Amino acid sequence: MLRIMFVTTAVMLTVSYLVAADVSTENKDSTSFQFKHHNNKEMFETLMDVHEKCPAITTVYRLSENSVEGRPLIVIVFSVHPKIHKPLDPEFKYIANMHGNEVLGRELLLKLADYLCEEYKAGNAEIVKLITNTRIHLMPSMNPDGWQKSTDDGGSNYLVGRNNAAGIDLNRNFPDLDRIVFDNEAYDKNINNHLVHMVDHLSFPIQPETKAVMQLIMTVPFVASANLHGGDLVANYPYDASRYGNVQGEYAKSPDDDTFKWLAMSYATHHADMANPNRVPCRGGDTNFGKEGGITNGAKWYSVRGGMQDFNYLSSNDFEITLELGCDKYTSEDALEHEWEKNKNALINLIWQSHIGVKGQVYNEYTGKPLADAFIKVVNITNGEEMPIFHDVTSVHDGDYYRLLTDGEYRIIASMQGYFPKTEVVVVKNEYHGEAKILNFGLKPDVGVQWYH
Repeated sequence: MLRIMFVTTAVMLTVSYLVAADVSTENKDSTSFQFKHHNNKEMFETLMDVHEKCPAITTVYRLSENSVEGRPLIVIVFSVHPKIHKPLDPEFKYIANMHGNEVLGRELLLKLADYLCEEYKAGNAEIVKLITNTRIHLMPSMNPDGWQKSTDDGGSNYLVGRNNAAGIDLNRNFPDLDRIVFDNEAYDKNINNHLVHMVDHLSFPIQPETKAVMQLIMTVPFVASANLHGGDLVANYPYDASRYGNVQGEYAKSPDDDTFKWLAMSYATHHADMANPNRVPCRGGDTNFGKEGGITNGAKWYSVRGGMQDFNYLSSNDFEITLELGCDKYTSEDALEHEWEKNKNALINLIWQSHIGVKGQVYNEYTGKPLADAFIKVVNITNGEEMPIFHDVTSVHDGDYYRLLTDGEYRIIASMQGYFPKTEVVVVKNEYHGEAKILNFGLKPDVGVQWYH
């Protein structure tokens, strides 16, 4: 058994920022991006090249743990304030290469980093606006050890390199928060958010790669994210785990089912092929996800316990989906540029979805002091019916909160112990690549509370 402990979301992640001196520039051509399979050293160098080209809008950092074999886990950030969280600017992340032999996402994120830098410098209005109003984290490889093993084996085996160097599938290695949610439902408890404190012990060891990403999730206030895989072509959304065991075809609906379908469709419909009903399934007998709009509920496809997607949703404010980017796992080098063109618009469009719904700040009405960890509750009243969404988000570092919602009318309640709750009604109408509606909450301290603190 292993006891786990985490810091709260109000604590900023301690990261090791990297500088150009950390990378050898000998025999390195950084003039233009090359579509190729970048080895682990070249991946690092590519990120540093981008940082050197766009130092004002990027930073590069390593996570708290290295891989089993000692390789650093590296992230590049894009923002006009790359090293700090700025209130009302949502945080978004992409993580790729969680399974080491699924390599397309790794190369797409390297190209995306280069693209964001170059387009910002060129004055592309959409990219300038996106980077000005969003903090974007790109992690090309969560499993560099598995990538190395798969590559050394020739990249032709469906399983070699999938796991980390300890032989563990990282997408089955996160705490199983779905079990806690489903147990709560059985006892009519609508408790399904920020559940890490309910995990007391684990019966399996947390891998260093998993631990590093868990700390990232728990300390940076991400609003939306995706993890990039390979082996099929579909956007997958929570819940990933079946409520009733490994029941084939069971749709495990989350409280935010409408919003997750929106996020999944935001990617699928902007991808060249994902939502095409006439495309051929990857293998004989496979589901033709194109006929389903290119999206699927995770558990309906097959049940996953201990996955990163559901851990994000159930441990933090982050709404994550899983992107299966193609039938091949180890995509051939000559197909990489074509795959970039098929995915480029979808990758950008999904980042924009961190701006849907409402956002604002929660503060002490008398002193103006920001209130972190206030709960934001939502009731959908679009059709004149009271339909609570039993999944709360919380305000973060500077009292700022972000609540992803689809179009409709909602009653939103901000509450915090020691303060009177406050309710507002808001109509959400998400504009294409626009920003979330601002809705602030000034809370009055309850009787007996020293409100001047």
